[in-house]
Parts: sequence; C-alpha cells; structure tokens
Amino acid sequence: MISYVRGELAAVEPQKAIVDVGGVGYGVYMPQQALSLLPQPGNEVKLYTYLNVKEDAMQLFGFLTKDDLEIFKLVIGVSGIGPKGGLNILSCMSPDELRFAIMSGDAKAISAAPGIGKKTAEKLILELRDKVDIEDVLNNAAHGGDADRLQAGEAESSMQAEAVQALVALGYGNAESLRAVKKTSPDCQTVEDILKEALKYLF
Repeated sequence: MISYVRGELAAVEPQKAIVDVGGVGYGVYMPQQALSLLPQPGNEVKLYTYLNVKEDAMQLFGFLTKDDLEIFKLVIGVSGIGPKGGLNILSCMSPDELRFAIMSGDAKAISAAPGIGKKTAEKLILELRDKVDIEDVLNNAAHGGDADRLQAGEAESSMQAEAVQALVALGYGNAESLRAVKKTSPDCQTVEDILKEALKYLF
C-alpha cells in the first residue's frame, strides 16, 4: 500500500493532482476543497493516500492530512459507498463538518453530495455515529508543532470535551454543544470559563 506521496506538484486538474515523484507522475484524485488548497505547481507537496485496486484500474486518492484520510476510510467502510462517493462527500464538507453532521443526524447535509441519496446518508450516520467522538472534532493538536504546543493542545481539547459533555448533560444536542464550544476563546483557562462563554452562544 502507498501511504503517502511526496514530490513536486506538476499540475492540478479538475479532479486530481499530478505529483512528480522521482520523475514519475502520479495522478492523485482529491476532494475539491483539498485541490483548492494546493500550492502553485512547482512546489513540493505531501499527500496522504489510499490505493484503490480494481480489476481494470489502480487509483490513488489523496488528502492533505492524516485526519482527512482517516475519515475517508471510515466513510468508504460503509457498504454502498465507494471511493468516488467518499470523495464526493469530502468535496462538499470538511471532515469536521461531516462529523458534526453524523453526530447530529443531519442526513440532508450529507446527501447534498453528488451520488449520495438520503437512504445512503442515513446508513452512513447509523454506522459511523459510534465511531465519531467529541475528541475527534476538538483535538487539533496533531497539527501543532513542538512537544510543548502538542501538550497544550491536548489539555485544551480535554477541557473542551468536558465542556461539551456538560452541555449535553444540560439537555443541549451534541452538534450545537460542539459548535458553541468551538467558538469559545482559546484564552479560557478552565472548563467553567469555556462553559460560561459557550452558553452565550446557545441562548
């Protein structure tokens, strides 16, 4: 399996990026949102990839982060959704937006993706709801830098998760609690601080 490709971005096409790795051009299918974030051709890129092998073709699907790749693999693990369907979903919404939709049962948002009907979206929600948790949405520490920043990010994520759980216990929904907590200031020092600020967005 090809875990990632790193090389010079040779070109960006409507559905894929061409990455020159040691003189070999790899065509990597990517979500539209990710394609729009690529640098100009000539720059180096690193794409986390999933290799799909069929009888008549081998296709590489690429993502800017491991997080994007992991949510993609969860989505295509749902029966009835292939790699192209997973790509369509992630072209319409970010991984966090997809997690929000799954946790809140928003089949309408997911079925907005081309080729994904309402029944398929409902099936995806049913199968993935237990595989998506608050920490996945809140924890951006993996995108941090040094060890100190990583630990700070984990601590902040832990407090935010506690705040979300407290809001859910008060009767608010998962999705609205997550959105409110994500809007709070990074200057909040305690769970209580986060709760006080988050409640302002819920009233």
